[in-house]
Amino acid sequence: MGTQIHRLSLVDPTAKLGQDVQIGPFCVVEEGASIGDGTILEARVTIKKGTVVGKNNHIFEGATLGGLPQCVGLAEEECGGTIIGDGNIIRENVTIHRSMRTQDSTIVGDDCMLMANVHIAHDCRVADEVIMANNAMLAGHVSVGRRAFVSGAAGAHQYVRIGAYAMVGGQAHLVRDVPPFVTVDGLSSQVVGLNLVGLRRAGFTSADIKTLKGVYRILYNKTGLNWREIVEKIEKEYTEGVGLEMARFISATTRGITTERSSLPTVAAARQVAAEKASTATEVKADAKNDDVELIQLRVVDENGASLIPPPSKRRVC
Repeated sequence: MGTQIHRLSLVDPTAKLGQDVQIGPFCVVEEGASIGDGTILEARVTIKKGTVVGKNNHIFEGATLGGLPQCVGLAEEECGGTIIGDGNIIRENVTIHRSMRTQDSTIVGDDCMLMANVHIAHDCRVADEVIMANNAMLAGHVSVGRRAFVSGAAGAHQYVRIGAYAMVGGQAHLVRDVPPFVTVDGLSSQVVGLNLVGLRRAGFTSADIKTLKGVYRILYNKTGLNWREIVEKIEKEYTEGVGLEMARFISATTRGITTERSSLPTVAAARQVAAEKASTATEVKADAKNDDVELIQLRVVDENGASLIPPPSKRRVC
């Protein structure tokens, strides 16, 4: 079939194109960019200066790969590169930015799926087979482990790490590291257990899952240990396989680990506290004619103020 370039596209003469590359209308491929064999660019794709795109990628309308970092005062000559692996699906309006350091690159691995409007900032490292749903956002220097799933509109703070096979729920806001193999609830942005469905689909054995349950119990302080004791216990007891992978991830954290949702007060406990406060409040003055009563709104929220029982229920105090 050979390489095909639409007549309405602009491809710099210094750009390197592999065999059977297809470039649709209104695309721009800047100087020094490299595109591997079999890659398809739909309409309006921009491949910026020096970006390396591997083989057999499918890049959809409006995507921009290798844009300048969104850093105030950073000159273009100070920036590094962008490297995209093989076999990725990059949907509409995805943006992936260059490294902010000359000798480094923002890297996306192989066989990833980045859905519409995903943003990957400078110096991120996205491993193989990662899926990021619509509007998911990674700030600078974020790393995402292999086969992790980041749901729609989730956002990760700079330098956060998302472990392999982790499942991050929609609209989660991540400010601490997400351990491998766990699930993060989107509403509370906290861990709610192992990603059992993902682990079984990926072929992990029952023995692997049993090991991870043991690590999980230690990590989330089911044993009453402090943080240093937790790390030491995991490193000592798990020296191979999935246990070792979990141990290495935990011991390397600098931002701390995402907390577990079950550590919050239960709904029943929160209601009890609300009832006790209401009982000590000023006595309700009842109007005999219309039998007015005071309405108390009960809300259970997480540490970030997000409601855990939307919408708040109303209870009468007699």
